[in-house]
Amino acid sequence: MSGVEARLAELGLTLPAVVPPLAAYQPAVQSGVYVYTSGQLPMVDGKLPVTGKVGAEVTAEEAKELARTCALNALAAVKSVTGDLDRIARVVKVVGFVASAPDFTGQPGVINGASELLGEVLGDKGVHARSAVGVAVLPLDSPVEVEIQVELTQA
Repeated sequence: MSGVEARLAELGLTLPAVVPPLAAYQPAVQSGVYVYTSGQLPMVDGKLPVTGKVGAEVTAEEAKELARTCALNALAAVKSVTGDLDRIARVVKVVGFVASAPDFTGQPGVINGASELLGEVLGDKGVHARSAVGVAVLPLDSPVEVEIQVELTQA
C-alpha cells in the first residue's frame, strides 16, 4: 500500500474503483509530468447519492461532502494512469462546478470539500490553485463536478 493510500486508510477512506466514462473520453490522461482528470461526479458504487441544484434540493453542506467524493474519485482516476499515488509531486489546479440555484453564491465553500480532502490526504502537496464555478446543470443532474491537474515526480 502506498503512503497516500495508507493516509487515506488513516482517514477512514478507501480509494474507489475508477468511475467508468459516461461518454467518449478517458477518466484521466497523462501528458509529460502532468495528469489531467476529466470532470469527476460524486458517484458512489456506480450512482449519484443525490441529485439537484445546490441551494434548492441540495444543501451547501451536502454539496461540500459530494465535492469530497469527487476529489476521491479524481485521485482514483490519477492512480489509473500512474499506478501509484505516491508519484504525485503536487496538485496544481482544481476546477469545481456547482449546479446552483439562481440565488446560490456559495460555490467556493462547496468546492472547499474537494480542496480540504486533497490537503488532508496529500498535505502540502495538496495545496493548489482553484476555480469554483456555478452552472445551470451538470451531467445526470449531479450537484457537483470536480476535475484536477497533478504534477508527477520523475519516474
